[in-house]
Amino acid sequence: MKKKIAIIGSTGSIGKTVLKIVKNNPTKFRIKLLTANTNYKELLKQTKKFDVENVIINNKVAYEKFKKLNKNKRIKIFKDFYNLKKIFQNKIDYSMSSIVGLEGLFPTLEIIKYTKSIAIANKESIICAWNLIEKELFKYKTKIIPVDSEHFSIWYSLNKDIKNIDKLILTASGGPLLKKTEKQIQNIKLEDVLKHPNWKMGQKISIDSSNLMNKIFEIIEARNFFKINIKNLDILIHPNSYVHAIIKHKDGMIKIVAHDTTMEIPIFNSIYSNNEKHFKKTVINLQKLNNLDFSIVNKKQFPSIKILNLLPKKISLFETVLVSANDELVRMYLNNEINYNDIVKKLILLIKSNDFVKYKKKLPSKISDVLNLDRDVRLKIKSESV
Repeated sequence: MKKKIAIIGSTGSIGKTVLKIVKNNPTKFRIKLLTANTNYKELLKQTKKFDVENVIINNKVAYEKFKKLNKNKRIKIFKDFYNLKKIFQNKIDYSMSSIVGLEGLFPTLEIIKYTKSIAIANKESIICAWNLIEKELFKYKTKIIPVDSEHFSIWYSLNKDIKNIDKLILTASGGPLLKKTEKQIQNIKLEDVLKHPNWKMGQKISIDSSNLMNKIFEIIEARNFFKINIKNLDILIHPNSYVHAIIKHKDGMIKIVAHDTTMEIPIFNSIYSNNEKHFKKTVINLQKLNNLDFSIVNKKQFPSIKILNLLPKKISLFETVLVSANDELVRMYLNNEINYNDIVKKLILLIKSNDFVKYKKKLPSKISDVLNLDRDVRLKIKSESV
């Protein structure tokens, strides 16, 4: 029997990777739903190629254009995620949540109701609303799989045995600026910031990778997902990105989890389980194994690491402040409103201010708490021209 799957955010890199796996195994899957925001042309290609039954297009203009171009009358086209109850009469087998940003929070919470398992690549949802996600997972008995390479590696290796963890270490390549001096970084050009040595990514995630903000976010994800004390989480620089996590157990055993720098591996394993199918491309890279090269993060080079000491022990609305403020500052940098070093400098000043520290003691109780705070943080930053 074919696995019924849905891809929330099918036109992005994660969504395309899922479709690549489906393409290689067409007899195994039946796509019940694909979704997009503005990229209606790519979505149209995908529906034709994979014989898709339903699509959701959030953007009104893109929705109308898709409807006009679509010739397949069997495809049901919907405007928003409130229509999921019309699409799914029974639970499907697998869903991928891969919309970038807090725009992916509502779709993530909604699709949990209609799927047996959800693979999640939307880190903002885990960071800002993990307690809300957990509540829905428990209510609807849905299994969750993290597909960030670091968190997947930990999840895969632990096999749900999180009680024996003493310490978790996430690795960071150091990005394109690892070997740059402070003076060089002061005058860095955007094109150089975006030149990640190991991964091909979009502008926002490339910038977050270059200053290690992505690792700060991943530490929060690990704290939430694995229920680990923030003091037992750490980051090591590992330039070749072969090792994704190091797990130290209370019994003295240490696991080093490695795989090639491709998102295909965690995504493949999130779809297949119990050795259903072998991932044939993997080889053991002896050159990388013989040159693992770990080092402690240089705080002068990566001042974002100081934010770890400012994080609360448990989930709160403070994480929404952090995500939203960083997002807005990166937007300002891309628009030449601030320089590169200002991103982290201004971010630390903002999250230490009285306006935002108070949110460390407030827990998100509903999705509107997160989305309203996200809006308020962005408006404050714009109005004050930080």
